Amino acid sequence: MLDVMLIRDATSDDWPAIWPFLRRIVAAGETFTWDRDVSEDRARSMWLLEPPSRTVVAVGPDQEILGTAKMNPNHMGPASHISSASFMVDPAHAGRGVGRALGEHVLDWARGQGYRAMQFNAVVETNTRAVALWRSLGFEVLATLPEGFAHPAEGYVGLHIMYRTL
Repeated sequence: MLDVMLIRDATSDDWPAIWPFLRRIVAAGETFTWDRDVSEDRARSMWLLEPPSRTVVAVGPDQEILGTAKMNPNHMGPASHISSASFMVDPAHAGRGVGRALGEHVLDWARGQGYRAMQFNAVVETNTRAVALWRSLGFEVLATLPEGFAHPAEGYVGLHIMYRTL
């Protein structure tokens, strides 16, 4: 576990540090529903969000970016009171509490913005560390889309919709 970690708003200057691990995670095709060969420009536009949405980075004591999260309304109009979020932790820093810190930060942000709940639309069921983390933060699996995700090693696996009230 890291003793010191700062979570702050991401800036365009952070992108060169985010892109390498984001690209590796997406290219692996094990946890994210993006095209595995997403271009850098497309990834940047999907990750660095404009207000009222938000993108943050978790930064270690040496100012190294350990992970990142983006948060946004899950839907528009009459369903815009439900938030969503996505997370990427640099695999070099996995298991050190970065994901939990980002998850807690995102939940606090959503509460502060007046959202009533948070929903994750696509948590790959074989991503057991993420599923366990989200459950420990109060999320439940509402449903699982059978064979909703084409995993490169496991074949077609379920895709969870996870939810919690705020």
